[in-house]
Amino acid sequence: MKRSARAIIDTAALRHNLARCREAAPNSLAMAVIKANAYGHNMLKAAETLSNANGFAVSCLSEATELRQARFIHPILVLQGFNHLQGMKAAAEHRFRVVLHDLSQLELLDNAPASVKVDVALKLDTGMHRLGFPVEQAPHLFERLSKHPNVKPNPWLMTHMACADDLDSDKTPQQLERFAKYTAGLQAPRSIGNSASILGWPQTHVNWVRPGIMLYGSSPFVNGDAKRDGLQPVMSLVAPLISIHTIPQGESIGYGASWVCPEDTRTGIVAIGYADGYPRHAPTGTPVWINGKQTRLLGRVSMDMIVIDLTAIEARVGDQVELWGKHLSVDRVAHAAGTISYEILCNAGNLCKHEYL
Repeated sequence: MKRSARAIIDTAALRHNLARCREAAPNSLAMAVIKANAYGHNMLKAAETLSNANGFAVSCLSEATELRQARFIHPILVLQGFNHLQGMKAAAEHRFRVVLHDLSQLELLDNAPASVKVDVALKLDTGMHRLGFPVEQAPHLFERLSKHPNVKPNPWLMTHMACADDLDSDKTPQQLERFAKYTAGLQAPRSIGNSASILGWPQTHVNWVRPGIMLYGSSPFVNGDAKRDGLQPVMSLVAPLISIHTIPQGESIGYGASWVCPEDTRTGIVAIGYADGYPRHAPTGTPVWINGKQTRLLGRVSMDMIVIDLTAIEARVGDQVELWGKHLSVDRVAHAAGTISYEILCNAGNLCKHEYL
């Protein structure tokens, strides 16, 4: 089934944003994060477009395997690692580097056949408190892995920043201090920087950086501005105008009658809704773009449709409406809807048909 909404993917913008990463962190290798179907942009297409990245990072073994089956030979970092022997064997066979973050994984290593040898990255928890071993254990664990018969030479050390998106936070310097303290003297490649770290915290520019959301043209900062950050939007979400009405003053629009026309109001119906990944909780006033002008959403988002204000806008049925993209930042839409760009890019990108420029 083909619905009307389309996600138009600008591959030149995707390449530009990788170049922006390298400009910001020129002495680091770039591990492009293409997990979750490349944040809704299609993992294999993104990998092809970003083929000059130094490596790829994905969430799980199935994503990594899909890349190998598509004949990508790049280094691949599996952020969730493995949780059974079969997964460990797959990582060894396909030459994935797996993140070790839990004691259960060490137990699997200890009990694996001697023939199974994997590349690993030791994940250290410096304050994110999600995945990772307590950073204080770094010297002991690194020594253990360096001598482990099932671990290939040169294990990595890595951590993840919890508050890098807030340039005024003291959390990032604290995390960096902990990481430096407990990994001092350990001879290993390191990986710290996510998108916000790459653009805002040069102290995180170690051997490998891991650009994610910045690749897709969204600012990684609290109240950020992608254009100011030197990023270009990659996804444009568009859908056609399918009807135009003038609603009398005092009449309400949409489910729940949540918005009442203060005057006679010319409205347009756009063929997109939460079934296409548009945020259901986007309120009246959420910006949209049509025919060179910004206008706004009126009333509640429906499954397949939204209503927009066409007051003082020349428009006809069939005209294309941009929900976000070249003229309207996805960050603005996400902020209006009380969410983040990551969520709405993933939702819309994974539900709508794609076109590539």
